[in-house]
Amino acid sequence: MKYRNLGNTGLKVSEIGLGAEWLERHNAEEVKAVIDCCEEQGINILDCWMSEPNVRSNIGAALEGRRDKWIIQGHLGSTWQDGQYVRTRELSQVKAAFMDLLERLRTDYIDLGMIHFVDEPEEFHRIMDGEFIGYVRELKESGVIRHIGMSTHNPAVAKLAALSGEIEMILFSVNPAFDMLPATNDLNKYFEETYDESLGGIAPEREELYRICEQRGVGITVMKGYAGGRLFSAQASPFGVALTPVQCLHYALTRPAVASVMAGYDTPEHVMEAVAYETASEEEKDYASVLANAPHHAYSGQCTYCGHCAPCPSGIDIAMVNKLYDLAAMQEEVPATVRAHYASLSANADDCIGCQDCESRCPFGVPVAERMEKARKLLGEK
Repeated sequence: MKYRNLGNTGLKVSEIGLGAEWLERHNAEEVKAVIDCCEEQGINILDCWMSEPNVRSNIGAALEGRRDKWIIQGHLGSTWQDGQYVRTRELSQVKAAFMDLLERLRTDYIDLGMIHFVDEPEEFHRIMDGEFIGYVRELKESGVIRHIGMSTHNPAVAKLAALSGEIEMILFSVNPAFDMLPATNDLNKYFEETYDESLGGIAPEREELYRICEQRGVGITVMKGYAGGRLFSAQASPFGVALTPVQCLHYALTRPAVASVMAGYDTPEHVMEAVAYETASEEEKDYASVLANAPHHAYSGQCTYCGHCAPCPSGIDIAMVNKLYDLAAMQEEVPATVRAHYASLSANADDCIGCQDCESRCPFGVPVAERMEKARKLLGEK
């Protein structure tokens, strides 16, 4: 296993990490089997954002006696209320949930105290100018958290965090479907030939973010590295071709400032599929050739979350709604976390007026209004 510096935190993390979300599906014995396998393979960082009590307790039991071998990302603002996950900034609930995290993980400190799921610039400013950041600072001053981090899917928020001088690392969603960043000149030319050159490249704000993080020593750990498994299926992928876990990991790990990918595992076998990256050949890692040879039609009508559809007169973050819809549609049942993230948006598909102005700006011909209606039906309140 290779280890990387996590920005300027002084922490060295395994480039393959453990995103523990999938462990919610499993009992204590199964959770321990996954964590044991991770440790045996040299993985030393895990992210536990989930508020569900049982998974926290199961992880804590699995880590008993070896806490010092693990770097833990623990989240502030992820709470369990009336039997379900609720993201909140209400301090009394935030404090209770964080103390519960410490107790169930059987630890008196968290290495990376993550301000949980901040996806709008306005909310970022409210947090950083209000009592929430005051509580986070108290935790750091007392040593209960060692470093301050933030999780976000929004490159604008991530940029604010990287420039803040106080957020030391970011948990950010990185994969080729979310980024659409070409890795080679040949692939760049492919996109230029396929789409309007006036776009000036795909997702330049993400390229800028990675550069800023690298320059300022703000480390990135990666969530959604597999896009919820969507990239493993040619049918589900926006590219029309399937990638392997190794190719997805290589994509994320070749972004500037990225230190570790928090991959999700149901079984020890899934762990081994990820750590195969450490011994993979350059040919096995090569995602660029796969994407460059993808059929042209694979891009048409598929949302790649590039954001060129903005602005929306109703204030909808169309790319975010589409991303949540796609993640939900892949599951037999909509995950509560995805539904909660959707509900937390200041504007969502319920606010779509069907004007279709966004469709004229979409370089991929996505029927946005139609997808907003589908999202409303799938993700709206039951």
